[in-house]
Amino acid sequence: MNAKKITPFMLAVLSALIAPMILVGQEKPVNYDLIDLLENKGFETFNRTISVLSENGKKSIRFSESPNDGIAWLKGIEFSDGTIELDIRGKDVFQQSFVGVAFHGIDNVTLDAVYFRPFNFQSTDPVRKIHAVQYVSQPDNSWPVLREKQNGKYEKAVISAPNGNEWFHAKIVVQYPHVAVYVNRNPEPSLSIDKLNSRKTGKIGLWVGNNSDGDFANLQITPGN
Repeated sequence: MNAKKITPFMLAVLSALIAPMILVGQEKPVNYDLIDLLENKGFETFNRTISVLSENGKKSIRFSESPNDGIAWLKGIEFSDGTIELDIRGKDVFQQSFVGVAFHGIDNVTLDAVYFRPFNFQSTDPVRKIHAVQYVSQPDNSWPVLREKQNGKYEKAVISAPNGNEWFHAKIVVQYPHVAVYVNRNPEPSLSIDKLNSRKTGKIGLWVGNNSDGDFANLQITPGN
C-alpha cells in the first residue's frame, strides 16, 4: 500500500493541533494563532461561542455575549510559571465588558483570573478608575469578596490607560505566588499581588465575565521565570 503524501496544508493543520501539547517544559515563547486553534478545535469552550473577526487588517477571535462567565481553555496546555501576552479589546459600556485570562484552572469554577474592565479605564470617577484591572481566585475569592474584605488591593487603575474601545496589549507575569500585570508595554505594573491559593499549575484560557463579549489576538506564552 502506498503511503499518503503529506501536503503543506496537512502539515500546517497537524502543527496547529499539536502546538498546545508541546508547551510544557519549554522556556521559549510560543505564539498561538487563535484562528487556527478555533478552526482546528484547539479550544475547550464553556458558556460562549467564538467566531473569527477580520477588521482593518487585524485578525482575531470574538466571544459572544452570554449570561455568566465564559472561558475558552487551550486544550493540552498546563501552565505553571511564565509570561502570558496578548492583545485584548473590550468596550467602553458601563458594566458590560470584562475581558482577560484564566490560569491555574482546575475546572470552569476553580481558577485564577486577571481581567480588565475597559469601561473604567478613563473614567473621571476616581472610585471607578481604580476598578480597571482585577485579580480573582475563584470560587472563594471573587471580586465582591475581595472588594468587601480587602478593598483596593486586588484591583487597580491601569497606568496610562487606553481608550476603553481600543485594542490594548496585556502582559501577565506569573512567578508563584506573585502575579504582575502590565498594559501596553508600560515598564511599571498596573497590578502586583500574590495569589490567594496554593495552586502552582493548571489550565490556561481566555476569559470573559458576566454578559460580556470580547476580542482576542496575538497570544504568546513563555513558560518559566
